[in-house]
Amino acid sequence: MKRKLLVSALACSLVSAPVAMAAELDTLEKKASYLMGLDVGARMQALGYALDADAMRLGMQESAKKEGRAMSDEDLRNAVAEIQQRFQMRQQEAAVAQAEANKKLGDEFLSENAKKEGVVTTESGLQYKIISAGDGPKPQATDSVQVHYRGTLVDGTEFDSSYSHGGPVTFTLNQVIPGWTEGLQMINQGSKAELYVPSELAYGSTGNPSIQPNSTLIFEIELLDINPQKKMAEESKTAETK
Repeated sequence: MKRKLLVSALACSLVSAPVAMAAELDTLEKKASYLMGLDVGARMQALGYALDADAMRLGMQESAKKEGRAMSDEDLRNAVAEIQQRFQMRQQEAAVAQAEANKKLGDEFLSENAKKEGVVTTESGLQYKIISAGDGPKPQATDSVQVHYRGTLVDGTEFDSSYSHGGPVTFTLNQVIPGWTEGLQMINQGSKAELYVPSELAYGSTGNPSIQPNSTLIFEIELLDINPQKKMAEESKTAETK
């Protein structure tokens, strides 16, 4: 019976403690201090450190002191450098782990996708599927093409789209990622297709600001025209001679 009462009392004290503490945060200074504590605690966790309340309290007490601190200026500089180095190492380790996870996810996706009806896998590992076939010519690597496209990750997250940019884009085929250079040469003008691009034919192990390293990419592409500027120039020249 006594044991049950003791457990009950402890439980009540744990539940009531935060409420009592909250009641003490009755000034703006206390609230600001509490918010600062939350922020510092979150930062320490992000850095991978356990917060030492005594050391933190000492630092706060000595924050206004110019001399006689527990750590010299040189010690502080060395500590900052060491903390930054560890943070960078943790970031690098996290980036490597994410890149490995992306590669595994992409490989698994491509392995299953290759089994689907209509999907063709090329020697390079690129996969494509014709959604609707056009009857125009196929572009060469040195041609410029005009396309509408939508790019997504294997989880369906959209990272780019010409539809959201206000219109189709035109570019020289051999100046884009290898997966596009190869894939679009297999598509007739007027076609709509999907390209499934392994990371090594996309942005590889470096990625870009909107795409993580080793990401497999999916593109829905409409090949609207081939060498549109050249055609416009020829039409303009013909009109001038009439």
